Amino acid sequence: LHVFLPLFGRLWFNAQVMTEVPDPKKAKRPKKLPIPPEGPNIWLQLGVALAVFLVLSAGYSVIRQYVLTDSEDIALSQLATDVRDGKVATIVVEGDTINATYKDETKKVSQKEGESSLTETFGNYGLTSDQITSAKIEVKDQGGVRFWFLTLAPLLIPVLLLLGIMWFLSRQVRGSGMQAFTFGRSRARMVSPEDVQKVTFADVAGAKEAKAELVEIVDFLKNPKKFIQIGARIPKGVLLMGSAGTGKTLLARAVAGEAGVPFFSVSGSEFVEMFVGVGASRVRDLFQQAKKAAPAIIFVDEIDAVGRVRGTGVGGGNDEREQTLNQILVEMDGFEPNEAIIVMAATNRPDVLDPALVRPGRFDRRVMIDLPDRKDREDILNVHARKKPLGPDVNLGVIAERTPGFSGADLANIMNEGAILAAREDRTELTQYDLIRSIEKVMLGPERRSHVLNKKEKEITAFHEAGHALIASVLPYADPVHKVSIISRGRAAGYTLKLPLEDRRMQSQKEFMDDIAVSLGGYIAEKMIYDDVTTGASNDLQVLSALARDMVTRYGMSEKIGTVAIDAARGRTIFGNGVEGNELSQEVSAIVDSEVKKIIDSAYKTAEDVMTKHRKVLDAIAHQLVEVETLEREEFEKILIANGIVPKKKEDIEHAPLA
Repeated sequence: LHVFLPLFGRLWFNAQVMTEVPDPKKAKRPKKLPIPPEGPNIWLQLGVALAVFLVLSAGYSVIRQYVLTDSEDIALSQLATDVRDGKVATIVVEGDTINATYKDETKKVSQKEGESSLTETFGNYGLTSDQITSAKIEVKDQGGVRFWFLTLAPLLIPVLLLLGIMWFLSRQVRGSGMQAFTFGRSRARMVSPEDVQKVTFADVAGAKEAKAELVEIVDFLKNPKKFIQIGARIPKGVLLMGSAGTGKTLLARAVAGEAGVPFFSVSGSEFVEMFVGVGASRVRDLFQQAKKAAPAIIFVDEIDAVGRVRGTGVGGGNDEREQTLNQILVEMDGFEPNEAIIVMAATNRPDVLDPALVRPGRFDRRVMIDLPDRKDREDILNVHARKKPLGPDVNLGVIAERTPGFSGADLANIMNEGAILAAREDRTELTQYDLIRSIEKVMLGPERRSHVLNKKEKEITAFHEAGHALIASVLPYADPVHKVSIISRGRAAGYTLKLPLEDRRMQSQKEFMDDIAVSLGGYIAEKMIYDDVTTGASNDLQVLSALARDMVTRYGMSEKIGTVAIDAARGRTIFGNGVEGNELSQEVSAIVDSEVKKIIDSAYKTAEDVMTKHRKVLDAIAHQLVEVETLEREEFEKILIANGIVPKKKEDIEHAPLA
């Protein structure tokens, strides 16, 4: 105990000291940082070490007593009697220890007096000289390795064991301390120019305008003198804006691949921690690494996680996110500007960014990446089809036509899902049918053929989908129908696939009205045929209600409300220009509700008139769906033509009057 307790106390003291994190820069941060959750539990390990020490010490004592020695201890008087009786063959004297070997080859050990010889000791027990010499006596000097080992082992083994446990624990504690010391280090991932998997502009299809803007960045990194000589200053920051999946991160990697410079990639959320000052420290470390590797590119993905508008008052003056943003602003355009470092960032929420972040001198070049048009979609599909064996019937132009509004990520997913479908059926090539099915899988989810409807539900679903398809085919501003099915897919019991004949950037009021009428088609068909409605129209009602309210409050498509966007800020951050609540009076809210209902009632009347006029077509479509479950565009248009309805063509859209 007098050895173990001081060492135990010293180890506990070291464990407490190692968790202290000195700050050489004396930045404002907590005095102590706790050991990360994945670090060791020092108290648990000390308890385990103590238990192991006690068990091993007890085990060593038992082993030394019963295993390491094969001799029996006897009294000196008994040994003298055995010598007198001639039972002892040899006697070996080592210091005060007498090792006797009997004639029957048994071994026994005894102890003599320290100050007397063996002859004198046996003489005291009444043995004569002849009796003593009847056994062979050998005297050895006390010493040698075995002597010192047996003498020091009871002391050294526990001490060495304790030192080993302390060394192991100190390494664990030191590792935790090192984690605490590196808490403020940047976690950016660097892609070197020699990376064999680097991306170039050839791997990015579409986004022609965005690539043209970024070519100048690449040219500056390759030939900076050309710009410096004429007095031009390359933008310090490039902000990539666009919807999710449009290829913002891919374009940033392509810039690094084309320029052949180090590329530091980090997410905006990786800067934010619960401890004040950690995010700013990581920003400083990131820019220091980039300066050492300059010229270089720093790419911050989802920068809106840390770059939102400041001054909200949340978290007080030491708000960690604001401190991190301040450090980014200083690094980009402070007293020490970075001439050979270009910062690229991506976000799909540019409206929530702090004005100081997007001003000239920081992110002074903004590149907008739109959703691809039909030609760009075909190019993107060709890029993702490079390593996939395509069958002779594959026409990627048709796939591009059937995917309006799809992003580059969606198109990549379509090609991947098509390959999975082909592999599932043990085929070595992708067919057009695989890609068509993958479009529906990406849009709606996988087929649920195990979700079998009973006969009544199947008929209701058929008339519901027939109602959508009929209204979309008759109204002039609705998108044409490409497919109608009553096979469950995703959360839908059935679906009507409507796709525009060409890409649109704007929608008119008449197109909105026809869309609302199409959404009401299933509800009206159920009510007309069964004089009842089901829950199958719940999603349709939600969609059309939201669209009608947007027409009134955002798009100025209401006579009473007029050209006032009373809900234009919906969806923005509440800290953009102060907290924005519902500031409408009860009278205006009542007018909005009245106008929304007026729009829906007008569309309802339009859809009901079409349904009444073309009741035979509704029945024909529904009965055919009950039989075959799915109608493709060609089969559906044959039913329309047979009942006197002319299907829509691209020429009809091009020559339609402007709404």
